[in-house]
Amino acid sequence: MATVSTESIKSDLDMFDCTWEDDSVLDKLLEQCICHRLQGEDIVAEWVAYGATKGQLKLTLDALDQFEHEVLNKRKKSKQLSKREDFFKGTRDINSLQDLIKAEEDEENLLDCYSTPAKGSQKRALTTPEHPKSKRSASLITSPGLLLSPASFSPCATPSQKYSQRGAKGEVVVNLGSVQGTFWTGRKGQTRGVRLELLEGEETLLASYKYMFQRLRDVRNVLTEKIEELGEELRTHFSIEEFSPASLPAQDKVTVLGQVCCDSNGKLNAHSVLLEAGPDQGGQQVPVDLSELREYSLFPGQVVVMEGMNTSGRKLVASKLYEGVPLPFYSNEIKQEMDEVPEQVMVMLACGPYTPSDSLTFDPLLDLINVIVRDRPDVCLLLGPFVDAKHEQIEKGQVTETFEAIFSRCVQSILEGTRSVGCRLVFVPSQRDVHHHFIYPQPPFSLPDLKKEDAERVTLVPDPCTLLIEGVTLGLTSTDILFHMGAEEISCAAGSDRFSRILKHMICQRSYYPLYPPVEEVNLDYEKFRFYGQMPVCPDVLIVPSELRYFIKDVMGCVCVNPGRLTKGQVGGTYGRLLIQRSTPLADGKRESPCLASQVVKI
Repeated sequence: MATVSTESIKSDLDMFDCTWEDDSVLDKLLEQCICHRLQGEDIVAEWVAYGATKGQLKLTLDALDQFEHEVLNKRKKSKQLSKREDFFKGTRDINSLQDLIKAEEDEENLLDCYSTPAKGSQKRALTTPEHPKSKRSASLITSPGLLLSPASFSPCATPSQKYSQRGAKGEVVVNLGSVQGTFWTGRKGQTRGVRLELLEGEETLLASYKYMFQRLRDVRNVLTEKIEELGEELRTHFSIEEFSPASLPAQDKVTVLGQVCCDSNGKLNAHSVLLEAGPDQGGQQVPVDLSELREYSLFPGQVVVMEGMNTSGRKLVASKLYEGVPLPFYSNEIKQEMDEVPEQVMVMLACGPYTPSDSLTFDPLLDLINVIVRDRPDVCLLLGPFVDAKHEQIEKGQVTETFEAIFSRCVQSILEGTRSVGCRLVFVPSQRDVHHHFIYPQPPFSLPDLKKEDAERVTLVPDPCTLLIEGVTLGLTSTDILFHMGAEEISCAAGSDRFSRILKHMICQRSYYPLYPPVEEVNLDYEKFRFYGQMPVCPDVLIVPSELRYFIKDVMGCVCVNPGRLTKGQVGGTYGRLLIQRSTPLADGKRESPCLASQVVKI
């Protein structure tokens, strides 16, 4: 089988004396090959037949769009229907089943009609001396044109039946703002001019670093500095004269600064809360009685100011709680005065895993590429994991190549599949990426083989980070802070929306991971976290993907989005999209949100 590339497609077109508009047409043809799993000679033959019926053979982007709509999409549907009809028609014996298997190999989808093997089992290819593995199937392993085909990962890679049978594709499940569906498209080829950068002036993690060398004393210094910095902001904002030592007996009300912690290794509850003061206030821990507080929301690691009575020096009876102050939003008044009316930017965001839990095939990722080609967003934010360490087959070592090679194949498929769109691609790593550094903050991916033309539209960022897109700030973290904090947070009469409370804590604590101590699966380096894990400004949009249910919420003027994961177990998940536009201050000095609309959509 011939290798699919723009050069091979060009050669096939020359053979039929076909003319084309420019090189973007070749990229579009390559993209259609990947999406519809065709070889170069096949798609050229289809085009020649289509062009003959239309009376023209000149290739343009508009003509290819019409060609895909009228020929390729219908071809795909009819192919699937014919397979189902052939499979369920009539009674079969062992000989007819062997003939069916051989026919399906020739169609490059050997395993599409068979159920997923039971958990823990491994489905083997039916290869015997009488029925050897076809050369056509073997060639799929080395064909770059089908980078994400089932056979390219493992001889036992079986497409997920539950994922392929999912319903409600493209259904909008959450919506914020009112924008007509026709506006959910990008700038149509002008996305290379979208200004995208890590926030100017922010300490940014750009390279790998040595970890596992931090000392307890250094961790303590980082935590102490956090208490002092947030305490000074609280003291200034609430006009507090001074803080009292936490363990000093006093007959009058005192105001104490400290960090919330638990009196044991168990889960925090209303009777196990301790307040650990900073060194300027004695540095000691004092138990806290919360019975006189009408409402509160606390979690381990939270820096707070409490007002109350501590007559014995052994317990603080809190009567008032100051939780935190958010940072100001980003603004650049000079640019806002000089620029013309800002344009709208469409941002698509998706979080891994990009495979179902019962298969190592990347069908969800291929479907996402099709959505990108259809909607043509300006920017695509793709968060890990790309090669999920929690995938059962990866845990058991049921793969035939290195994890780095699988990741490289994924990235190359995304680049080739979206080349005709020209959108900016942002790759965010995850601690669940088995091929990457298991540390937080996490350095960006390394793509040494990235081509020059692709490097112009690819941005590799760390986890966490703050992006600036056309004057709008987006805070990103792929670590599931919502799930981690949700298991530790306690509250009383603070409202029933736990998500909003957790997001408010993140904004007020000015941190992408304010929980201390972190959960066991988060390997946190505090020396780096001091510089790279804090929010430099209050983001306009905060993206926090989680295993928990997807949502879109406006919290303290920040639009917070959990787009969900592209796959949820064996079934399809969701992705998100934003419509943003740099806002200008209103006449009364109020701020208008730059996020015009946001949606969560089923893949």
